[in-house]
Amino acid sequence: MSDVTTEVKPPKTFNPEAFAMNLAKAMESSGKALAAYLKPRDDGEPKDKPPSELGEVIKTFSTVADYWLSDQARAAELQMKLGKAYLDLWGSSMRRLVGEEAPPAIAPAPRDKRFADPEWKSNQFFDFVMQAYLLSARWANDLVREAEGLDPHTRKKAEFYVQQITNALAPSNFVLTNPEVLRETLASNGDNLVRGMKMLAEDIEAGHGSLRIRQSDPSNLEVGVNMATTPGKVIYQNDLMQLIQYQPTTENVLRTPLLIVPPWINKFYILDLKPEKSYIKWCVDQGLTVFVISWVNPDKALGQKTFEDYMKEGPLAAMDAIEKATGELKVHTAGYCVGGTLLATTLAWLAEKRRQRVTSATFFAAQVDFTHAGDLLVFVDEDQISALERDMQASGVLEGSKMAMAFNMLRSNDLIWSYVVSNYLKGKAPSSFDLLHWNSDATRMPAANHSYYLRNCYLENRLSTGSMVLDNTLLDLAKVKVPVYNLATREDHIAPAESVLYGSQFFGGPVKYVLSGSGHIAGVVNPPASNKYQFWTNDNIKDITLADWLKGAQEHKGSWWPDWRAWLENIDAEQVPARAVGTDALPAIEDAPGSYVRVRA
Repeated sequence: MSDVTTEVKPPKTFNPEAFAMNLAKAMESSGKALAAYLKPRDDGEPKDKPPSELGEVIKTFSTVADYWLSDQARAAELQMKLGKAYLDLWGSSMRRLVGEEAPPAIAPAPRDKRFADPEWKSNQFFDFVMQAYLLSARWANDLVREAEGLDPHTRKKAEFYVQQITNALAPSNFVLTNPEVLRETLASNGDNLVRGMKMLAEDIEAGHGSLRIRQSDPSNLEVGVNMATTPGKVIYQNDLMQLIQYQPTTENVLRTPLLIVPPWINKFYILDLKPEKSYIKWCVDQGLTVFVISWVNPDKALGQKTFEDYMKEGPLAAMDAIEKATGELKVHTAGYCVGGTLLATTLAWLAEKRRQRVTSATFFAAQVDFTHAGDLLVFVDEDQISALERDMQASGVLEGSKMAMAFNMLRSNDLIWSYVVSNYLKGKAPSSFDLLHWNSDATRMPAANHSYYLRNCYLENRLSTGSMVLDNTLLDLAKVKVPVYNLATREDHIAPAESVLYGSQFFGGPVKYVLSGSGHIAGVVNPPASNKYQFWTNDNIKDITLADWLKGAQEHKGSWWPDWRAWLENIDAEQVPARAVGTDALPAIEDAPGSYVRVRA
C-alpha cells in the first residue's frame, strides 16, 4: 500500500487589509443603494409622502398607551414588570459567568429559526442579547394583551404592529448581534457584506426606489419554459382575461368541462408550476376538459373596471366561450382565494337570474363570509380603506408590490427578515424556487374593483348577509343550490379554516367541507405523488366550531385531489371522446400560457 497524503487547507485567517477594502466596497454599494432609492424622487415622482400606515400605527399605539399611562400605579407596575425580568436575566447571566448552572430567564420557541445557531446558547454575550430581546418582545405583547377597554379591531391591529416591530428589531437582523453573520463576516473578511450590499442596491433599483426583496433566483425560471408548461391554447380573450383550453391526454373525458377561476391578486400558474406539481396537468390527466382564466395585469387604462366587470368579462364570458367550444351549457367550476369569492357571487347572480350554467362549485381557500377573516382584517377599517382609495385614485390601480408586502407581513420572519439576513448580511443569493418566484410575480388591481371588494366583503360583509348588490341584483347565497366542495387549509392566514367552515352554512345546496393540512398554497397545491400532508372530512358543518368539527372528523393521509375527483364523478359520470383544442367557432389565438400572464408589474 502506498501512503496517500491529503492536503489540508489551513483555515482562513482574518486579514485587516482585505477587511478594510471590503468595507469600503460595501459602503460604495450602499451608496448606490441610496442613489437608487433617491432616483425616483429626483425625477419628480411623489415618493416622499409619509405612508398612511404610519398614522394608523401611531393612532393605535396611542390608544394602548392611554390605558397604561392614565393610572400612575398601572404605569409603575408596567415598569416594575420589565425591570424584574431584566434583573432575573442579569442574575442568571452572572451565575453562568462564574460557572454555575442557571436556567434561562426565557427561551425561544422551538420552531423559531432565527436562534437556531448553537452560539446563541453557548456564547454568553449572544445568549444575553437574545434573552433580553425575547423578554422585551414578550413585555411589548403583554402591553397589548393586558390593556383593558380596547375594541377587538384596535387590539388586533396593535398586536399585529407590535409583532412587525419586534420582528424587525430582532438581534438576528444585525451583523454585530448575529453570531452566524459575524462569523461569516470575519471569516470572509467582509466579502459577504460586499455581495449583500450589491444585491441591496440591485433590489432597490428593481423596485424603482422601493426595496423589492428577491426570494428566488429568476434566471432558471420562466413562464412558459419551465413553469406553466401544460400544453394548451388561448381560445378567447377580452380586456380582462384570456381563456386557456388545455390539450387532452386521455381518450375520453367527462362530458362536463371544468372552469377554473384563479385569483387576480396573483397569477394563475400557481396551479401549473412544474409538471410534477401542476394541478392543471393532473386534472387533464384525470380525464377533464380544463379551461382556466388568465387575468390581465391591469394598468391605469383599466382602473375603472369594477367587480361587476370582472364577473361579466371573467366567469360569465368564459362560460359562453366554453359553450361555443364544447357545446356544453353547464360547467364544473373551481375558484381559488378571491377567485372563489368572485365565483360565489357569480353563482348567486346566476341563481337570481334563474340561469342554469353550473353543475358544481369547488372553492380552494376562499371566503364568502368575513367575520373570521383572519390577519388581513388589520388592514381593513373605514380610515384605512379611504386612505387606500385616495392613493389609488392617482394611479388607477393598486400596485402589486403593496399587496405582496401585505401578504409577506403576515409571516414577516419567514418571508421578509430571513431574506434580509440571507441576502444582504450573509451575501447569499437565493436559489431558484418556483413557488417563491410566483409569489414575487405580483399583479396590479384596478382601483374600482379593489375598493368594491374591500368594502363589500371585508368591511361590510355583505355577501353572506344577503345585502350585496351586483349588476343591480341583490345576491343571496341561499339560492345557490349546486353541490359545493369547500376546501380549507389548516394553517391558512389569509382564508382561515374557521372562516371557510363558517361560510359553508350560507349556501343553499349540499356542501362538503374538507380541511387540508398545511397552508394557503401548499395545502391546495399538494399532488398525490408527493405523499405529503393529510386531509379531514366530516359531514357536520352547521353551527360548529373548527375545533369541534375536527373532533368528529376522519383523517385521510395524502392529497385531497383524488377525493375531489371522485366527488366530481359522483355528480356527473358521463364521458365523451376527448375534445380537440380550438374549433371553427373559437380558433386558437396563441399557445398556453398566453401573453397576459407574462406581463410583470
